[in-house]
Amino acid sequence: GAYAVLVATRNGISVWIAIPLAGVSVGIFGLVVERLLIRPLYGRILDTLLATWGLSLVLVQAVSIVFGPATNGIGTPLGSVHVGGYSFSQYSLVLITMALITLTAVYLLFTRTRYGVMARAAIQNPAMARALGIDTARMNMLTFGIGSGLAGLAGALLAPVAGVVPSFGQAYIAQAFMTVIVGGPDVITGTSAAAGFLGSSYSLVSYLTTPFIGQAALLLIAIVLLRILPRGLSGNWRTYL
Repeated sequence: GAYAVLVATRNGISVWIAIPLAGVSVGIFGLVVERLLIRPLYGRILDTLLATWGLSLVLVQAVSIVFGPATNGIGTPLGSVHVGGYSFSQYSLVLITMALITLTAVYLLFTRTRYGVMARAAIQNPAMARALGIDTARMNMLTFGIGSGLAGLAGALLAPVAGVVPSFGQAYIAQAFMTVIVGGPDVITGTSAAAGFLGSSYSLVSYLTTPFIGQAALLLIAIVLLRILPRGLSGNWRTYL
């Protein structure tokens, strides 16, 4: 997603147009990956993890060859706003707003639409879903594509405020993994709650100390939470989304 925005802006496309285009293009790429690489490996979790990790290594090397290993910058499209004695980036406010809008849209998609019901059925009980006439292969492909598109959108949104390097996404893998595990079985609200709590904890500790200590504190907090709540934050909720 970040490199899609980089290519688009270098070709004269506005960053505001490039960001959604990046999400769509990565989503389409995700559909192709699911069909050719992931689908034959369903039911083989370890093989799937190895295949996707291998693909990520290939992509990192590919962008390194095309764009080089150096950091590529994209100018922040907005200035700063001053409140009292503090200065805030307007684009940071855009990021917060977009995160809330995206979270709400995903929640409504998977809880208030026919597609969402069928997708959750295909995820939670594929055999029963197939017995009820749901095309689970199609649901899996669409869901994987949506997830890929969201990942691409996240990278595109972060590109103007972070240096675009081949290893751009690897910095977030461990944090994302911990967030999903701590969130528990409620894949939307549980993960969202975990993201908010862990993210706030990391920011606070990093602000008071250093980012390195913040990372260590993040891991420690995740371990303590999983010791207290083995099924995650949403493990004892009565209804799952």
